[in-house]
Amino acid sequence: MDDVVLGSVTCPSGQLVLVDGGYLGLWSGERSPDEVAEPGGVAAVDFEVVGPDADLAARSFDRQSGCRLYDIPEHAAEMFTALFDEHCRERGFSASLHRFPSRVPHRARVRHALAAADPDFLITGVPVVPVGGVPTDRALRVVATRGQQGWAHIRIELGEGAVADRRTLARLGVDHARFAFADADALGSWVHETPLDGLADVVFWGRDEDEVAAEFGARRTGTPGDDHYGWLDLPVREAYRRAVALEEHRQAEPERRFAFDFRPHSHHWRAMAGVRAADHEAATLTVGGADIMVAMTSVGDGYFPVHLDVDAAGAPVAVHIAVDG
Repeated sequence: MDDVVLGSVTCPSGQLVLVDGGYLGLWSGERSPDEVAEPGGVAAVDFEVVGPDADLAARSFDRQSGCRLYDIPEHAAEMFTALFDEHCRERGFSASLHRFPSRVPHRARVRHALAAADPDFLITGVPVVPVGGVPTDRALRVVATRGQQGWAHIRIELGEGAVADRRTLARLGVDHARFAFADADALGSWVHETPLDGLADVVFWGRDEDEVAAEFGARRTGTPGDDHYGWLDLPVREAYRRAVALEEHRQAEPERRFAFDFRPHSHHWRAMAGVRAADHEAATLTVGGADIMVAMTSVGDGYFPVHLDVDAAGAPVAVHIAVDG
C-alpha cells in the first residue's frame, strides 16, 4: 500500500485533539459551551460521579468514559439522575451524581481526560479523542496509507522509534466526513463561521446550474478544485442577500435542481477551500500559533478506531487512525 504525506501539524501545548472538523463551530475553548451554542439549541448540564465507588459506578453505568458525564439535556437531568441512583442502589454502590454549577469548557475537558486517563470525551454526543505528551518543538507529519476504498489509515508521527506496541485509545466520531487534528490551545482561536475579513463567497451547482446562472448573471469562479458558478469576495451582507435570493428561487421553483453554499471567509471555509484544491483532500491552516489540519476521511462518516503506537520504552511513536476497517 502506498503512503501519501498529507502535510503536518504543530502542537505547542503538547495536547493534541482529534475531532470532527465540522463540529469545530461548537468548540468553546476556555468558555462555557453555552456561550457558543446555536440559538434555540437544547440546554444541557454536566455531571461528575462522586463517592467511594465512583469509578465502579461510572464504569458499570457505561454512558461516557470516566467519571464525567457531559452535555446531558437539562430537561432530562432529573430523570437521568434518578436512573443513575437506581443503578447504584441495585448494585450496592456508594456513589452519586454531582451537577457542576456551570458547564465544563471544552479545553478543560481535554485537560481532565488526559489527567484521568480517559480515552475520550463527548461534545453533543460525539466522541473526541485527546492525546497528551505530544512533541512541542517540531512539526508532526501526517501520513495516509491507501486502502481499497479510500485511506486504509492515517498516522500522525510523534517519534522516530520502532513500533513495539499498539495501545487502543478510543473511537473518533465523525458526522461531517472530515477529521481535524489540532493543538488544544489553538482551537480556542478557531473562527468557524464569522468572516475574518468581512467578506464571503456564494457558489452554486447542480443539474440546472446553467439556467440559474443565466438568470442571476453569475459566472464560474475558476477556483482550483471548486470551479462552480457564483460570486467571490463579496461584502458579507451582499453575499448573504444573494444566498437568500438563491434559496427563495429554489423554494419558488422546486423543479429546479441546484444546491448552493454561503461561505464566509472564516477559518473553516478557508480550510475547506484548501481541502478542495488539494490533491488528497487535506489542508493546513495556522490558527492561534499552531498549524491545524483538516482532512476528509475519504470514506464519509463513521466511528474510527484510534490507537497509540509506542516504542520498546513506551515512548509515543505515532497516533494511528484506522479508516478503512
